[in-house]
Order: sequence, then structure tokens, then C-alpha cells
Amino acid sequence: MKEWTHRWLKSVNHKDIGTIYLYMGLWSGVFGLSLSHCMRIELSHPGEWLQVGYMYHSIMTMHAFMMIFFFVMPTSIGGLGNWFIPLMIKIKDLSMPRLNNLSVWLALGSLFLMCMAFMSSGGLGCGWTMYPPLSNSEFMDGLPVDLAVFSLHMAGMSSIAGSINFLVTIFNMRMGALFFMSLNPMLIWTLFGTSILLVTSVPVLAAGLTLLLLDRHFSTSFYYPEGGGDPILWQHLFWFFGHPEVYILILPAFGVISHILCRSSAKLHVFGKIGMSWASMGIAWMGFLVWGHHMFVAGLDIDTRAYFTAATLMIAVPTGVKVFNWLATIFGGVYSLKHSHPSTFWAIGFVLLFTIGGLTGVILANAALSTLLHDSYYVVAHFHYVLSMGAVFAIFGGFWFWFPFWTGMVPRKDLVLTHFMLTFIGVNFTFFPMHWMGLTGMPRRYQDYPDIHSVWQAISSTGGFCSYLAMGLFISAIWEVYLVQRPLLFAFFVRSESEYYGTGAGEGNTVLPCGSHTNGEMPKFVCYKHKEKKPYYISAIIWRFLSKEWKPQNIKFASPLGLFGERVDESEE
Repeated sequence: MKEWTHRWLKSVNHKDIGTIYLYMGLWSGVFGLSLSHCMRIELSHPGEWLQVGYMYHSIMTMHAFMMIFFFVMPTSIGGLGNWFIPLMIKIKDLSMPRLNNLSVWLALGSLFLMCMAFMSSGGLGCGWTMYPPLSNSEFMDGLPVDLAVFSLHMAGMSSIAGSINFLVTIFNMRMGALFFMSLNPMLIWTLFGTSILLVTSVPVLAAGLTLLLLDRHFSTSFYYPEGGGDPILWQHLFWFFGHPEVYILILPAFGVISHILCRSSAKLHVFGKIGMSWASMGIAWMGFLVWGHHMFVAGLDIDTRAYFTAATLMIAVPTGVKVFNWLATIFGGVYSLKHSHPSTFWAIGFVLLFTIGGLTGVILANAALSTLLHDSYYVVAHFHYVLSMGAVFAIFGGFWFWFPFWTGMVPRKDLVLTHFMLTFIGVNFTFFPMHWMGLTGMPRRYQDYPDIHSVWQAISSTGGFCSYLAMGLFISAIWEVYLVQRPLLFAFFVRSESEYYGTGAGEGNTVLPCGSHTNGEMPKFVCYKHKEKKPYYISAIIWRFLSKEWKPQNIKFASPLGLFGERVDESEE
């Protein structure tokens, strides 16, 4: 018990902390999916199943908070980021391990407070956007909103601490010219952009939440029109965080999909790697310039709406670069149900369904159409195609992709493929009919509706039940792996999978699972010296003049076929 406590409660090991984030995300995801199943039962037919309408709003709010802040973010950023940033840049651990421990415990405390908000005084029924005046004390007095505000403050502190840790690690502990785009793994670039977004946007949300607390308990009027305030101020503060939050959720998924497609197509790099890196940074930068498209019906003047329409449409350019580069990466690969890795199907499904969600986003970017479709089920369909079939598909794909690396065991392929097919069918049956419901005028956030929408709602609820069965199959597949303990007998790693090198795997030594402590020795800087590899040689020269710690013996020029980042044997020098 003492060893268990020391390892999991006091851990400063990036792998153990990443595992805690993954467990936290799994629990929150199952809880959030269960809440969505309650909503689908309510909406499966006209009339009221939940006799108290406030309870439906509370379930809906909690579903959003669970999925956004406690499932996708801890899993893709905290889990995969903690696991793979040190492994991919070949270092022993993150720059500040104790800060990493603080970050994970703040996240767990935030989850506890949010659950308390859901269970106290009838629940949290103000929506995840928490718009005043609904969230003010006049309309929602009691503990739920206060607990939710403190929960979001703790989640924000956790995110900022983790992001600063990631940024310092990538900047200060990277190896040589690894900062250059042509040499950095895609997951590192996407987590780098995500960390910048978090450090920049979360303080704005914290400011808005603090003003909300002051309005509720200290008689200020930042959001009260009677005292000279304006509830539109909250919308500006919230959506300045809220829209970058969308890219915070999806950018790590971009990196995961790039790694899966490289593996499945047996290619060293994703097609157009430098362009993909710039596209990730461009998406992160432009994410701060478009928050107003959530406020087209909030009274913006026509020139402001024209700007936000144009700026939002511009984000389709770097996103399109990524989609077409993924398609080019897929091209030439050999894919089949029998031979392809199960994560391949999650990645291909991601590209297909994320593209559909992106196209509906282009429609909603137009101010005139967005005014018509605002707060309708068309918007619900759009962001669920981007998140439920984007970020979640990438999380499942990354989980099964790296599962042998984590555990040394292999899941049953038929169970994993059945899980994918059930999820794919379920989410499409759930959310595709919502486009028609939105176009025919059904507003979101309502627990009852006219009979004209009953057929599409019944189809959508059937798809939700299918997705719920898929989650049960996912848990069963994990249980089966640990019950049978099917070992990994043969592993094929392409040389672009940098997380496997220096961990006892690769180069003829396929010792899996990955050890608790890896990369005990910092690798030497390896660069290419070849007439066809001049950019790499130039990178080495630039690094020579930029690095204060440069030493001639730490520079090693390998052949063009050598893996960047391999540890140089002293006997070779």
C-alpha cells in the first residue's frame, strides 16, 4: 500500500501522471456519455420523461462540462502529452515534474467540485456557456453555480500549469535542431500550439468568472444592465476563450491522426510535414480572431459581422491543407480489414467525418445563414461532427494505436473493429438527422418538441443507444485484454515512430511495454550531411550559433538513412 501511494499519489513520473489523466478521462467520458443517453431517452418521443425541466438542463450542462473539460482535454493533452512529449524529444521527464503532479491533482479536484455542483440544489441548469442573467444570483441562487465557477478556476490553473510545463520542456530540453519543423514529430507541434492557446485564453475565462462571482456575492454590476453593466461583456470574455477552446480540443487530435496515418501507410513522415506544422500554428493563431461568429445575433454591427465572417472562412484554408495532406498520406497505402491496424479505421473515419463537420462550419460562418440557424439543432450537429467524431475518434484511435506500447498486450482485433463500426454507425445516426431538424426550425436545449420532429428524433435516439452499446464493448475489450493477457510477439515500427526509440523497443529490440523510466541519457545531436539534405545541414549550422551550450563533440553527421535523434555511440567518434 505504501508503494502504491508513493507511486500514484506522490508521483512525479510523466508516465504515471499521464496514466492518471487517462483514467480520469475514461471515467468522465463514460459519465458524460451516460448523461447524453438520458437526454436521448427524453428526446426519443414527444412529451416529458423528466417531469422537471430544470433537471434536463442540468443534465445537458453537466454533459458538456464532462466531455469538454474532463474527457477530451485530460485525455488528449494531459494523457498523451505527458506520455509522449518526453519520449518523442528524447528526454527523461518534463522540465518541472512537481508542477506536473500539482497539475493532475488540481484537475482531479476540479472534477470533484463539478460533480458536487451537479448533485447540489437541483443541479447546474445554466448551460455550459453560463450566460448572465441566467447565471446571476437573481435567477440561480445557491451552490451549483459557485461550485462550477471554482471548478473551472481549478481546471484553468491545472491547464495553465501543465501548458507552461510543456512549453518550457519543448523549448529548453529539446535536442539540438529538433525545434525545426522538418525534424519535430507532429504530435509535438500540435501540443505546442495547444499549450500556447491554453496559456493565452484561459486567463480571459478566469477574469470573466471572477466578475461573475463579484456580481453574485459582492453587489457589483459588471453584467447587470440595471447598474450600468452589460451581459454582452460576458459573451465577449467567454467566447474569446471558448473558440480557442475548440482548437485546444482538436489540435492534439490532428497530431494523433498524423502519427496513425504514417504508421498505417508505412511512410516516414506525413505528406507535407512543414506545411502541416505551419497549418497547425496558423489554426492556433487565427483561433483568437474569430470569437464573434458565436455572437452574430447579439447585436454586432454589419461591419463587425462582415469581418468575423471573412476571418472564420479563412480558417478553412489551413484546415484544408491538413485534410488534403492526410489524403495524400493515405494514398499509396494498402488497407484491408484483415491486415490493417484497427486504429487505421479510426483515423480514416476521423478524416471523413471531420471534413463533413468542417463543411457545415463554413455554412455557419456566414452571418446571414448563422442568424437563421443560430441555436438550432444544425449547430448541435456541426460541433458534434467536429468533436464527437473528431476529437473522440482521434482519442480512440490513439488509444488502440499505443495500447501495445503501454501494456505490452494486444487486444482482440474483432472486438476493436466491432467497437469502431458500432461507434461509426451510432454517431452518424445520432447527429446526421440533426441537420434536418435544424433546417426545419427545431431549437436546441428544449426537452419537448412538436410532433413534426418525432421521426428524426427517434432515429437520433436509436443512434445514441448504439453509441452507448459501443462504449460497453470498448470497456469489454479492455477487460478481455487484461483477462487473457495476450502478449505482443512481433512489432513493426517504421522509423518515424520516435516514441519507440530509446525505450527498449525498435532496432531489433522489441521490449514492450515501455519501461517506467526511459531516456536516462540525453541523446547526441544527429544531423544529415548529404547533397540532397542541405536543409538539415543548414539547421545544424544555425543551431551552432544559437545554442549557448553547443560543443563540437555533440555534433554528429549521419547518413541520410540514419534516424534523427539516435544516441551516438562514443566508440564511433
